[in-house]
Amino acid sequence: MFTLAEVASLNDIQPTYRILKPWWDVFMDYLAVVMLMVAIFAGTMQLTKDQVVCLPVLQSTVNSKAQPSTSGKADFTTVETTTGQGEEASMRTVSFGSAPTVTPDVPLSRATSPQYQPTESSQEPKKVQKDSTGRKTNLDFQQYVFINQMCYHLALPWYSKYFPYLVLIHTIILIVSSNFWFKYPKTCSKIEHFVSILGKCFESPWTTKALSETACEDSEENKQRLTGAQSLPKYVSTSSDEGSPSASTPMITKSGFKFSADKPMIEVPSVTILDKKDGEQAKALFEKVRKFRAHVEDSDLIYKLYVGQTIIKTFKFIFILCYTANFVNTISFEHICNPKVEHLIGYTQFECTHNMAYMLKKLLISYISLICVYGFICLYTLFWLFRIPLKEYSFEKVREESSFSDIPDVKNDFAFLLHMVDQYDQLYSKRFGVFLSEVSENKLREISLNHEWTFEKLRQHVSRNAQDKQELHLFMLSGVPDAVFDLTDLDVLKLELIPEAKIPAKISQMTNLQELHLCHCPAKVEQTAFSFLRDHLRCLYVKFTDVAEIPAWVYLLKNLRELYLIGNLNSENNKMIGLESLRELRHLKILHVKSNLTKIPPNITDVAPHLTKLVIHNDGTKLVVLNSLKKMMNVAELELQNCELERIPHAIFSLSNLQELDLKSNSIRTIEEIISFQHLKRLTCLKLWHNKIVNIPSSITHVKNLESLYLSNNKLESLPAAVFSLQKLRCLDVSYNSIAMIPVEISLLQNLQHFHITGNKVDVLPKQLFKCVKLRTLSLGQNCITSIPDKVGQLLQLTHLELKGNCLDRLPATLGQCQLLRKSGLVVEDHLFDTLPLEVKEVLNQDTSIPFANGI
Repeated sequence: MFTLAEVASLNDIQPTYRILKPWWDVFMDYLAVVMLMVAIFAGTMQLTKDQVVCLPVLQSTVNSKAQPSTSGKADFTTVETTTGQGEEASMRTVSFGSAPTVTPDVPLSRATSPQYQPTESSQEPKKVQKDSTGRKTNLDFQQYVFINQMCYHLALPWYSKYFPYLVLIHTIILIVSSNFWFKYPKTCSKIEHFVSILGKCFESPWTTKALSETACEDSEENKQRLTGAQSLPKYVSTSSDEGSPSASTPMITKSGFKFSADKPMIEVPSVTILDKKDGEQAKALFEKVRKFRAHVEDSDLIYKLYVGQTIIKTFKFIFILCYTANFVNTISFEHICNPKVEHLIGYTQFECTHNMAYMLKKLLISYISLICVYGFICLYTLFWLFRIPLKEYSFEKVREESSFSDIPDVKNDFAFLLHMVDQYDQLYSKRFGVFLSEVSENKLREISLNHEWTFEKLRQHVSRNAQDKQELHLFMLSGVPDAVFDLTDLDVLKLELIPEAKIPAKISQMTNLQELHLCHCPAKVEQTAFSFLRDHLRCLYVKFTDVAEIPAWVYLLKNLRELYLIGNLNSENNKMIGLESLRELRHLKILHVKSNLTKIPPNITDVAPHLTKLVIHNDGTKLVVLNSLKKMMNVAELELQNCELERIPHAIFSLSNLQELDLKSNSIRTIEEIISFQHLKRLTCLKLWHNKIVNIPSSITHVKNLESLYLSNNKLESLPAAVFSLQKLRCLDVSYNSIAMIPVEISLLQNLQHFHITGNKVDVLPKQLFKCVKLRTLSLGQNCITSIPDKVGQLLQLTHLELKGNCLDRLPATLGQCQLLRKSGLVVEDHLFDTLPLEVKEVLNQDTSIPFANGI
């Protein structure tokens, strides 16, 4: 038999799950325990004390047949038979067959046969026979045991025999039905996760701090409204109105707390700053709540399972009540039994008594009462389940009380679980709602961020860039620390991967700030901050993935000089860029667009009157529409890189003020159009590197003002004499081609200062090369040169000489005559440097304070 503790364990749930047990579930659990006790008590009583006592019904016909003709003989025979079974058997026979007044110590022969004369004193038997008044049945003990067992199974109703077991089975079914949603795998994991998160949210110090700040700020508002108060307690407030924008500001709406004016004043203790551990735990909770909501809100399995198990319990109650009520009257103390064993007993009918009948009837009535109460609670549960939409949960009340107006409403299983928690304690939902609020999360991030990034820590991260400007680079933070705006001497501020960046009015303290980088950082600015940036900012970098990341205020910076846009701006989304707003950038000089354009946006012409440099870096997308370039009359520098151009665009020839043209990394094969550059009188620098150019046309001589020509990384095999007719040429770069010879006409370039021919097939250096006495940079590496002429010493201004990767076996000693050349500017193998005379090496190893340019 089961013990009460063993069966009750079926009703056990984790203590933390109790917050999901409303009062009716708890009440039904207690009722189930009482029903278990009833079942176990009835079962124990039945196993230990349940029995039926039967006596034969003595009819006249049966009695006459049962009397023997010679009573003394018959009695004697009976006595002999029973005596042969021993004294103990005789005693039991008397106790079952004689009248109740016969004492159990009297032998059967004395009680049933008056003719029997024992050898011992007959005084006591005479007394017993005198007292006995029962009727003789002539049945022995075994026959009584047999008929009792027969009648127990035949005469008693089945419900009287199996009532405890039925109660036990029904109760176990009800218990399993009540707690099945805690055990079912697909719901158990969600419930366990929910309870775990809910407990952490309830105990989190951030919850207490957020709600306390709400109470403090609410009390502060009431304090200001109360007049005539002589003394008021001091309250804590973390809100600040410093630099807040006006109501009409289009830049940013300052999100803060809204507080009810009807609340009474509540005095709370001052709130301390969260330590780092508590802050990290709170941030982790926000992330867990966000993921749990996304996981649970798309399903209503928990709700359906709870409704299903409630319906099952209701039908179970109706079923139990219907069939149990019919058996109440069948339980009685007396029963008539007709076992049909006359051939064994000699009697056809017996009258039996059931000693547990009264107790079972009382227990059954108690059980029915418990079931009725249980059933009415099930009906109430169903009423509650369908009275309101439990798959929707509104934080309306929580929003009013906590003043976190952005707490969203939830649905499906998430909503149902919160409804269940409200039946336990509504404070749980209120505290849980804090972690659904973005305002609360942003406030936590702000507090944690300012606590971690102090002024001293930020000062350590300030460095000087290549332009010798003080620069601060902040990467992947939750926001912009307030202490940043105390670095008043900062020149460059870089914000990268900071999705919640906000620029407050305090930025107006940074009077030296002129350059701002926003890398995947859609920063919001307050009105005062925008006014400062509009007047002081000179250079802005915006790197984005989607055009929506470009802040709208960028197009209103009227004093901006340089704008760099780096991101996806394909032709289908050109209108989304908002370039039509560029007309407000009235002082813009440099526009740099690194994207995947197929055409130049026509709205760029809005800045054409004052734009001096336009850079378009494509990602390999072919730029096909260039007509807008014709309107860029004042552009002095134009870069069209990686645009898959096959020829030089004709629109370029209309740019009369063009001074530098860079067509790097395209697919240009021929440059026959170069003759049209003669109309560009100011063109001094032409960069056609990293293309597929095979030859240089002789018409290049018409570009007489050219000072720099870059043709590296092409497919040139020779240098035409026309190149050397460009008398103003100062820099010539033909590296990484297939040129086998340097023409002797190179001596005509008397103004040549930088000559690069690295990575070709040159094997001999003409002596005319060293007549270019103004050479400062000479790159001859990775060729097939076998010797360096001694005339290299004539290059007195040479500061950089590259010879590495050739077939040299020695270096000329005349290198010592190159007064500005030092070992740092001599790129050569170590063993070749060792071939120089000692005095030459000493000269090359000398330090010099004379500045020199190292070329490109």
